[in-house]
Amino acid sequence: MKKIINDPKNILPEMLAGLTAAYSDLIELVPETSVIKRKENAKQVALVSGGGSGHEPAHAGFVGDGMLSAAVCGQVFTSPTPDQVFEAIQATDIGEGVVLIIKNYSGDVMNFEMAKDMAEMEDVEVGVVLVDDDIAVENSTFTQGRRGVAGTVLVHKILGAMARKGASVKEIEAYGSELVAKIKTVGIALSGVIVPEVGKPGFVLADDEMEYGVGIHGEPGYRREKIKSSQEMAAEIVEKLKAEFNWQAGESYGVLVNGMGATPLMEQFIFFNDVKNILAKESITISFSKVGNYMTSLEMAGLSLTMIKTDEAIVQALNEPVTTISW
Repeated sequence: MKKIINDPKNILPEMLAGLTAAYSDLIELVPETSVIKRKENAKQVALVSGGGSGHEPAHAGFVGDGMLSAAVCGQVFTSPTPDQVFEAIQATDIGEGVVLIIKNYSGDVMNFEMAKDMAEMEDVEVGVVLVDDDIAVENSTFTQGRRGVAGTVLVHKILGAMARKGASVKEIEAYGSELVAKIKTVGIALSGVIVPEVGKPGFVLADDEMEYGVGIHGEPGYRREKIKSSQEMAAEIVEKLKAEFNWQAGESYGVLVNGMGATPLMEQFIFFNDVKNILAKESITISFSKVGNYMTSLEMAGLSLTMIKTDEAIVQALNEPVTTISW
C-alpha cells in the first residue's frame, strides 16, 4: 500500500485540519467534532449531509453559500455517529430548521435519524431527504434498497438553491423526495479500493477486467467482464438508464460524469463525449453537464454516470453560482 499519510489512525483529524486550513475563508471545523460548517450561518433552513470519509470532495467540498450548511465526516467508509450529526444540526440551526440529506446506507440512515430525534427533543424542526440514485443493484452491502451515490451532489445543489431562496423545511423535504426520483446513476470499476487501515484492496479485478455497478465503498456490482472500449461502456450504462427512465425522444436530461478517484479527466471527457453521441441518437437533449471528481472512492479507478430528468427550475438551480470548494 502506497499512500501519502502518517498514522492511518489519524487520517480523519489530519485531513480535516488540512482542509480547514487550506480553505479557512470558506469553512471551519466545529470544535471537538468532525463537522465542517460554513464560516457564517445564513438566515435560511440549514442543509446538513455527510457520511464516511474517503469520498472527497463529497461532502465537505460542497459546504458553502448555495449548497450545504455543514458536512459530517465519519471515519473512512464509516458513518458518523449520531452525536456528531447532532452537533452539526446544533451548529447550523438558527431557528429556521434543518434538512438532513442522507445517502441510503444502513449506518447513515440509522445515525442521522437518531440525530434527528435528538434535535426534535430540543424543539428543532428537522426534515429528511433520502437519496437512493444507484440503479445498478436493488440490495447490496450496507444497504436495504438502492444505494446513494454521486447523484447526491446534484441534490445538494438543487436543494441548496431552494434553501437560499427561503423555502421551509417541509417544502424542501417534500420537493427533495420528488427530486430524488428523477436522478439515476450507474458506476463502473476498473480496480479495487484500499481502506488505509486495512492496507489491501477490498476486491481485485484482473488487468483485463472491469465490473459494472460497483458501489462507492467497493460493494459488488452486477457483472464482471473483459474490459471494453469507452463507447461500449457508455452504451451499456445508457441502456440501463434508458430502461429506468423510460424516456421519450425530445426530453431533456442533465448529465454528470463522476470520477471514482484514479481515472484521469482525459478519460472522463472521452466517456462524456461517447454518452453525448448516444443521447443525440436517442434525440435526448443535454440541458446541463458536469465532468470531474465529485464523489470518489479513495483511489478506485472507474467512473459513474448520473442522469437527472430536468425542467426549467432544475436547470436554473443547477446553474446558479455558489461559493464552495469543489462545485
